[in-house]
Amino acid sequence: MFSTPDLSAVRTYLHTLQDTICTALAAEDGGAGFRTDDWQRPDSDQPGLGGSGRTRILTEGELFEKAGVAFSHVHGTRLPTSATAHRPELVGKTWEAIGMSLVIHPRNPYLPTSHANVRFFIAGADTANPVWWFGGGFDLTPYYGFEADAVHWHETARAAVAPFGAEYYPRFKRTCDEYFYLKHRQEPRGIGGLFFDDFNELGFTQSFALLRSVGDAYLPAYRPIVARRRELPWGERERNFQLYRRGRYVEFNLVWDRGTHFGLQSGGRTESILMSLPPLVRWDYSYHPAPGTPEARLHEVFLQPRDWLNPPA
Repeated sequence: MFSTPDLSAVRTYLHTLQDTICTALAAEDGGAGFRTDDWQRPDSDQPGLGGSGRTRILTEGELFEKAGVAFSHVHGTRLPTSATAHRPELVGKTWEAIGMSLVIHPRNPYLPTSHANVRFFIAGADTANPVWWFGGGFDLTPYYGFEADAVHWHETARAAVAPFGAEYYPRFKRTCDEYFYLKHRQEPRGIGGLFFDDFNELGFTQSFALLRSVGDAYLPAYRPIVARRRELPWGERERNFQLYRRGRYVEFNLVWDRGTHFGLQSGGRTESILMSLPPLVRWDYSYHPAPGTPEARLHEVFLQPRDWLNPPA
């Protein structure tokens, strides 16, 4: 069951997934296209760290204010503390990480921000017993909640992992809810989805198949929501609330996100690491939406622990 990891197959899949998603999102936007930034970091640039990647960015589109889809394949001789803090057995091992991540910030406040990440990590590939795992998932951050959108998002998430076992959706949903949580605000970032890490329990072949199923499910999860909400009219009130809530997104990514910490601590490419941040944001001191408003409903209904697929009677 635990076959030898095939890094080439993982790289090919993630590289192709980046292209597929960018093509679909550019078609949805219908205006601006993605510009491509190929980059390479030779070992001589920072001893012990090398790799390459391709960051693709759409800005000031008709539909998407900013969309970033990044692929990277990096390697090093020593892991940063963010990676070894809970895995001390990895200290001193060589490592490689291959990943594709995206964050989409729409212009229309009725369209939610979406995030997806799929990745593979291996340490000690040059030893007899390498340590490897897959990780990733996708999650949704609405500014104005719609139950139909939340249900569709979670139905697609469940369907993506159902072939591998009925236990995976509730397990990965719970992990997602726990991970994308702003402890200093005591509130979730959004309505969740799927999140898994350190995953190798099905062996390489089936664990890789699960990763592909999650990666392939992102567009079917997000595009129907885009189609339903893209033409809704909005004004200054909705825009200000969107910018305020984007502040929470920034806070999570900079304060809590392990991927951001890993990238910065390992000497990664800052522009690509921080591509997830929205282009515009605001913070209002001690803001509280008025009771009974759609803005208040976001926190009262959508930012509360909830089983979206089994609503209470």
